[in-house]
Amino acid sequence: MNRFPLWKNVLVALALVLGFLYTLPNFFGEVPAVQVSSIKATVKVDTQLLSRVEDTLKTAAITHTGLFSDQHSIRVRLADTDTQLRAKDVIEKALNPDPSDSAYSVALNLLSASPSWLTGIHALPMYLGLDLRGGVHFLLQVDMKGALTKRLDSTGADLRSLLRDKNIRHGGINRERDIIVIKFRDADIRDKAKAAITDSQPDLTLAEGQDAGDAGDLKLTATLKPTAEKRIQEFAIKQNITTLHNRINELGVAEPVIQQQGADRIVVQLPGVQDTAKAKDILGRTATLELRMVDDESSSNASVMDQAAKGQPPVGTEYYVERGGRPLLVKKQVMLTGERLTDAQAGFDSQTHEPAVHLTLDSAGARIFKDLTRDNVGKRMAILLVEKGKGEVVTAPVIRSEIGGGRVQISGRMSTVEASDVALLLRAGSLAAPMEIIEERTIGPSLGADNIRKGFHSTTWGFVAIAVFMTLYYLLFGFVSVVALSANLLFLVALLSLLQATLTLPGIAAIALTLGMAIDANVLINERVREELRGGSTPQAAITAGYERAWATILDSNVTTLIAGVALLIFGSGPVRGFAVVHCLGILTSIFSSVVVSRGLINLIYGRRKKLASLSIGQVWKPGV
Repeated sequence: MNRFPLWKNVLVALALVLGFLYTLPNFFGEVPAVQVSSIKATVKVDTQLLSRVEDTLKTAAITHTGLFSDQHSIRVRLADTDTQLRAKDVIEKALNPDPSDSAYSVALNLLSASPSWLTGIHALPMYLGLDLRGGVHFLLQVDMKGALTKRLDSTGADLRSLLRDKNIRHGGINRERDIIVIKFRDADIRDKAKAAITDSQPDLTLAEGQDAGDAGDLKLTATLKPTAEKRIQEFAIKQNITTLHNRINELGVAEPVIQQQGADRIVVQLPGVQDTAKAKDILGRTATLELRMVDDESSSNASVMDQAAKGQPPVGTEYYVERGGRPLLVKKQVMLTGERLTDAQAGFDSQTHEPAVHLTLDSAGARIFKDLTRDNVGKRMAILLVEKGKGEVVTAPVIRSEIGGGRVQISGRMSTVEASDVALLLRAGSLAAPMEIIEERTIGPSLGADNIRKGFHSTTWGFVAIAVFMTLYYLLFGFVSVVALSANLLFLVALLSLLQATLTLPGIAAIALTLGMAIDANVLINERVREELRGGSTPQAAITAGYERAWATILDSNVTTLIAGVALLIFGSGPVRGFAVVHCLGILTSIFSSVVVSRGLINLIYGRRKKLASLSIGQVWKPGV
C-alpha cells in the first residue's frame, strides 16, 4: 500500500546524491589565485594564452592546483600567498615584457578550493554578492535623450548631404527638440524631397506643413519612428554595457556584475574592489577610433621594419602589429575619427558572400571617406582604436574602389566570429550615450564577513528551533519532516550553485524564510494523518490518505506564494530580485522535498509492515476522550 516503485526510490536517491555533490564546493572555502584578463580590446583570451601561462609556470617551477579559463579571463589556483605573489610576477613579466604597453591585466584573486574532480563536473560554489564579500556598487543613469539627440543631429547632417546630392534646394534644415524641420519655397520641390528622404531614411516619419511664422514657407517635419527610437535606445544600453565590460577587465575583478536595470539604468557591481577612485576612473574612460593610411612602401622593406620594431620608425609613421601578428607602419596623419561613425554591424559581402563588417558614417564622414578612398585606391587603410593615448590596429583592409554614400564594408579572410568581434570593437570604442553615477556604495570585507556570520547563525538557529519543535511534537514523523527539510536546504543550495547565482544578504533571508514555509507542508501532512487516525482509519490507510489529501492544499498555498515571488522577480530590482530568486527556487524545492522525499522515508519505515498497530506521530486527540 505504502511503497514507492523502484524508479521513484532511485529518483529520490539520485536527487539527494546530486544535491550533496553540488552543495559540497561551498564548504571548501577559497585559496589564493592569479587572474589574467585582456586590457586591450583587440587582444583575446584564448587557448593559446592558456598554454602560454601554463608553460610560463612550468619554466619557473611553480606548481598550481588548477588552471581555469572562460571567455574573459584565465585563473590559476595556487597553494599559498607566497606562491601566488611569485606566480603573479612571473606571468606579468612573460605577458607584459614592456610595462608601458601592457596587453594583459595580471591581478591577485581568490578561487574556490574545490578538488579538481568536483570542478570537472562543473560543481562550483555560489558567488558572493557585495554585501557578503565587500566591494563597490554603482548605479549608472544612461542619458537616452542624449542618444536620440545625437542621432537626430547626425540625421540632419545626412539630410543636408542627401538634398545637395539630389540637387534639391531647401530653405534650411534645423532640429527643434525631437523633430527635424526642413523648409521649402515650392510644393513640388517639397514632394521631391519627401520622396528622396523616404527612400534613404526608412527610420523617419515625414509630415507636411506650413510655417506659421511665414505664410510663404512650406515645411517638412521628420521624426524618428517609435521602433527606431526603441532600437537606438536598446543599442545605446547594449553598447555601453559592452564598453563597460571591456574597461572593467583591467581591474581584474573575478565576477563583475554589469546588467541593465529598467529601461535606462545600468548596475555595476565589483566584488572585492575597494578602490572607488580607480573604479570611477575606469568607468568614465573614453576611447576613439581613427582612420589612417598605411605606409605600404616602408612596410614592405624588411630593414625598415626591423628598425621600426626596435623603436625607430621612419619620420611621420608609427609601428603597430595588426590582428594576427603582422607588423605594419601607419602614418600619423588622422584622416577620419570615430565621431563620424554612427553604426557598425557584422554581415556578409553581397558578391562573395564572405563575412564582412558594414560601417555607417554621418554625412560629413561620408564626404571625407569618399575623397579618401578615391585618392587611395589599391592602398591599405588602418582602422585604429585609441585609448589612453595608445592605438591598436583593429584591421587594415585594402581600398578596392571609391566608396560613397557613407556605407563602408570591411571584408577579407574573416570568419563570422571575427566579423562580429570587429563590429563590436568599432561600436564599443566609446560610450553610445552619456552616463552619470546616481548611486555609489562601498562595502568593506570585514562587514561582508560579519554579514555572512550573522546570516549563517540566523539560518542555523532557525533550523534547530524548527527541528526541536517538530521532533518533540510529531516524534518520528517530525524527525522525517526535519530530514525532508534538510534535503530541501540541500537542493536549494545545490540549485543556486549549479545556476552560479550570486548569494546576497536578502538571499540568506529568503533561505531562512523558505525553511519556515517548507516545514508548513509537512505540518499539513502530519495533521492530516492524525485526522485520518482520529476518524478510525488504519495506520497504513491514514498515511496514504494524509499525503494524498494534503497535496491539494500544499499545491494551492505554494502556487499562490510562487505568484507573489514571480511578481517580485519581474517588477523588483537589486536586493528585491535577489530575494525573489531564492524565494521562488525554495518553493519549488520545498514541494519536492516535503512531499516526495518525506513520503519516500515514511514508506521505507512503515511500508513493508503489514500489521501496523500505531504510528509514531505524537498524541492523537480523539473526540470524547
